Amino acid sequence: MKTYIEERVIDIADYIIDNNATVRKAAKQFGVSKSTAHKDVTTRLLEIDPQLAAKVRKILDINKQERHIRGGLATKEKYSHMTR
Repeated sequence: MKTYIEERVIDIADYIIDNNATVRKAAKQFGVSKSTAHKDVTTRLLEIDPQLAAKVRKILDINKQERHIRGGLATKEKYSHMTR
């Protein structure tokens, strides 16, 4: 794996851990697609640093459990602006 990819993978992982960020937020921050960011932290990170990958996995699992709540809040916000 090329060095710049390894650096990006670790940077994205650190960002997710430090900010409890979603893959979408991390991808936007680093200027890569959501698919690339997801592959970086789920597949490539396991090869580079398994311990860091485990920390990121915990945050991604929490985000997955909460995504239906965030989606509901976004919909509520959307419609609250329409009725005013």
